[in-house]
Amino acid sequence: MPITTLSSRTFNQDTSRAKKAAQSGPVFITDRGKPAHVLLSIRDYQRVLGRRVSIADLLAMPSVRNIEMEIPVSKELARSADLS
Repeated sequence: MPITTLSSRTFNQDTSRAKKAAQSGPVFITDRGKPAHVLLSIRDYQRVLGRRVSIADLLAMPSVRNIEMEIPVSKELARSADLS
């Protein structure tokens, strides 16, 4: 897995290059020569977290809008809670 290092200036001027590089490995973004940020693909980010993304995570993403989904209607009747 190759690691790419870009200065903040280069990152700002050529974001598409950073996104392409992130598909094959992490991209370190430096400020004044020191690592300040890391850009990862979503696949690598999920792998680092060690878990699958939940529907709540997906719905929280700003790029997710107007999702069409069918929610089945429950046919079960509500029951009283036993608080004894």
